[in-house]
Amino acid sequence: MDVEKIKNKAMSLAGEMTRLRRYLHENPELSWQEVETSRLIASKLRELGFADVRTGVGGQPVGVVADLAGDATGPCVALRADIDALAITEESDVPYRSCKPGAMHACGHDGHTTMLLAVAEILSEMREQLPGQVRFIFQPAEEHGYRSGAQGMIDDGVLEGVSAIAGMHLWSDLPSGKVQWRAGPLMASSDAWKIIFKGKGGHGAMPHLAIDSTVAAAGFIFALQTLVSREIDPLETVVASVGKLESGHVVNVIPESAEIVGNIRTFNRAVRDSVEERFRRIAEGVGATYRCDVEIHYDGIYPWPVINDVDLTHLFRDTAARLVGEENLQEAPPRMTSEDFSFYQTKVPGCFFFLGSGNEEKKSTIPHHSPHFNIDDDVLPAGAALMASFACAMLERYGRRT
Repeated sequence: MDVEKIKNKAMSLAGEMTRLRRYLHENPELSWQEVETSRLIASKLRELGFADVRTGVGGQPVGVVADLAGDATGPCVALRADIDALAITEESDVPYRSCKPGAMHACGHDGHTTMLLAVAEILSEMREQLPGQVRFIFQPAEEHGYRSGAQGMIDDGVLEGVSAIAGMHLWSDLPSGKVQWRAGPLMASSDAWKIIFKGKGGHGAMPHLAIDSTVAAAGFIFALQTLVSREIDPLETVVASVGKLESGHVVNVIPESAEIVGNIRTFNRAVRDSVEERFRRIAEGVGATYRCDVEIHYDGIYPWPVINDVDLTHLFRDTAARLVGEENLQEAPPRMTSEDFSFYQTKVPGCFFFLGSGNEEKKSTIPHHSPHFNIDDDVLPAGAALMASFACAMLERYGRRT
């Protein structure tokens, strides 16, 4: 693997990458609506000489998968980028701000898409030297949650024959150019829940004639924290959060029902699997205590944490050190945010890493999912070089194993 050649080629694409990233930023598309984005990706891949370009996932006209064939007897490794935007109206004043009210690339997926297309161009010029095949996965609907684009990709067979997969996320609270890696648990699972306590409405002056659903909801909020503090090993990490409580609309009326929604996150799959039963028991117990009927909805949005394969992550770290230098590498802290890259990792070894894009002068340190979010375009070549080099390293590693 010629690291310097890859690095130089990536740098030569800097201007083109910035233009493409800003075009995508200006023209965002929400989850499962990425029709024009997918069309643009497929067109560019075909221009690069990709013969096998597939579009559409799960019967939807979005998502792109393409194979770059080198040595047909070698292994196949995959690279993944997410392509969807968030349902946010942009409030920044950049000239390339979103032209679509209610849609914005507020998480860096425009950058991810741009970098993976650059990787396709870099590696397409090296295809004769590739000791195997690289599969490019441009995934829709990472932000959707309840209907993950990753699961749709897997159901459509994108991991068939794949030995390993890599993914990357731009990160605004990490200085531009810094790279974070972590072997083992990196990002948490995420389960969403909704509970409706159903009581009996009444006059606020006569609570004894009503069954107060709001009091039951309040009792549950406090009881929920005992699931973390008294039922889970204190050495495990679990977060139980309440996102919304809604009960009633009038100052002197005891409402008939109260609705609470929230989420639970953890790094341990066994702990995650044990939480739902405990959650339901606590909710039903609170309902019985306050004489309310209870309706419980519990859904796994990202039921698995992102857990990086140890050997693959060490290979990435060594590869990254050659590209950006030891001084720019950091071991990432575990993050309670979630990512559906975890779905792929339940099928094949995977490595997910972070590339810093935070630059105070360029106002790119604003948190993800903010209407003012932006990235530092100057890091795009580094990201493309990292992914291209890592793909080559994975092919060499898995080629030796076979």
